[in-house]
Amino acid sequence: MTDIKEKGDRMEEACGVFGIYAQDRDIHAADAAYYGLFALQHRGQESAGIAVADGKGIKQYRNLGLVPEVFDEDVLKGLTGRIAIGHVRYSTFGGKDVINAQPVVARCKIGMLALAHNGTLVNADALRTDMEDNGAIFQTTVDSEVILNLIARESSKGLLEAIKSMMSVVRGAYALVLLSKDKLIGIRDPYGIRPLCLGRIGDSFVLASESCALDAIGAEFVRDVQPGEIVIIDEEGIHSVHTPCPLDSRLCLFEFVYFARPDSVIDGINVYQSRVEAGRRLAMEDDIEADMVIGVPDSALAAAMGYAEVSGIPYGDGLAKNRYVGRTFIQPDQGMREMGVRTKLNAMTRNVKGKRIVLVDDSIVRGTTSRRIVEMLRTAGAKEVHMRISSPPVLHPCYFGIDIATNEELIGHGHSVEEICRFIGADSLRYLSLPDLRKTVAGSGCQFCTGCFDGRYPIDPATGEMIEKE
Repeated sequence: MTDIKEKGDRMEEACGVFGIYAQDRDIHAADAAYYGLFALQHRGQESAGIAVADGKGIKQYRNLGLVPEVFDEDVLKGLTGRIAIGHVRYSTFGGKDVINAQPVVARCKIGMLALAHNGTLVNADALRTDMEDNGAIFQTTVDSEVILNLIARESSKGLLEAIKSMMSVVRGAYALVLLSKDKLIGIRDPYGIRPLCLGRIGDSFVLASESCALDAIGAEFVRDVQPGEIVIIDEEGIHSVHTPCPLDSRLCLFEFVYFARPDSVIDGINVYQSRVEAGRRLAMEDDIEADMVIGVPDSALAAAMGYAEVSGIPYGDGLAKNRYVGRTFIQPDQGMREMGVRTKLNAMTRNVKGKRIVLVDDSIVRGTTSRRIVEMLRTAGAKEVHMRISSPPVLHPCYFGIDIATNEELIGHGHSVEEICRFIGADSLRYLSLPDLRKTVAGSGCQFCTGCFDGRYPIDPATGEMIEKE
C-alpha cells in the first residue's frame, strides 16, 4: 500500500487537524493554519477548511479539494482572528460532499463553536439517533457533528464540563481541535488511538496531528497530548485537564507503517527510523539471492533502505513516481485505473532489466496494485521479482479512522501467503511479523492498537465497550 494506489486498494488515511492560538501579533493565524494543513495534506485530500475566531465570533471557509486548491490569498485575508483551526479530510464516515467538509460549526448558549476531528466513533449512529429522537437537527452526515452537538447541548455547564460530558459517552478514536470565540482546545481520546501534539512558536501555541506541521511554521515541539487529556489555550496561557483513562494507551500502529509523514515524531518514536528498522528486521531472516533492492515510492523507501543495509543487496531506484499526479486522480473504469497506475508510477527499465529484484512495500490491501507493479517490472525486463512487505498481513477491518470496512476487502483475510503470492505474480512473498513490527516502535512508553493485524481492538466495535489489554 502506497500513495500510488487507487481507491479500493489502499488503507485510506485518517484526517489531519491543526490549531493555533497566535499571541504574537506578527503571526496571521489563518496563514499559519494554511501551511500547517499543507504539511498534513498526506492525511486527507478530499476537502480542506479553516475556521478563525477574533474574540467576538467565528468565520470559516471550507471546500472540496487540496489545500492550495481550496485557499487563495483573498480567502486567507478574509479569515481574520488570532485563533484558528484547520482540517484536511478523507471521509471514513459520511459522504464526499462539501457540506461534510470540516471544521464543523455550531451556535450554542455560550456562542459559536468550531470543531475539527481526526478519527471515527463506533457509537456515532446510536448517539445521533438518540439526539434526533430528542429534537436535534443535523446538517451533515459526519460523526464529528455528533461530537459538536454533544458539547453544545451541555455548554450551559461551561465548556470544560461539556467536553468532559461528551468524552464520557462517545466511544472510538478522536483527536480534536475545538475553537470558541476566545479559546483553542485540544482533546485526545482516552486510548490515544490518533496522534495529537503540542508546539510553541514564541508566545503562541500550536496543536497538530503530526510534528511535521509544527516544523512547517517554525514551531518548536513541546510534547504529545496525552490520552484522555484536554489542553485549553487562552489569553492566560495553557491549562491541562486529565480525564479517566484505561491503564494502557493504544496508538494506531499503522501510523508508523504508512499514515504519518517520515519526518514526524509521534509519542516519542521517529517515524522514519521505525520504517528503516522494519526493513532491517524484514531482512534479518531472509536468505533470498537478488541483485537489487527497490522500494515503492514513497512510504516504502525507508524500509527498502533498511532491508538493503542488513541483506547486503545493493539499494537502487527501480520505480519512478510522477509527483505531479495527486491522490485524487480520477479513475472511472478498469481501463483508466490501470492507466492511472502507469501514469503515477513507471518502471526504470535500464535499472531493472535482467536483474533479480527485491521489491519492498509497506502493506498489501487488495493486492491489485501490487500485481500491476510486479507486471510492470517484468515488462521492463526484471528477471525475478521478490515481494517483501514491512508489516504483517492486514487481516481485519479498522473501525477507528481507516477506510477498510469489511473482511472481504482484504486479500489477507481468507488467503494464505502462497495464494497472495500467486495472485500478485511474484516469485516469492514475505511479510514482517507482528512481534518484529512491535520492536520497531519499542521505547515509546505507549501501547498500540493492532486490530487490523490481529483483530484485538481497544474498543468493541459492536458494543462500544472499552476493552482493557489482556
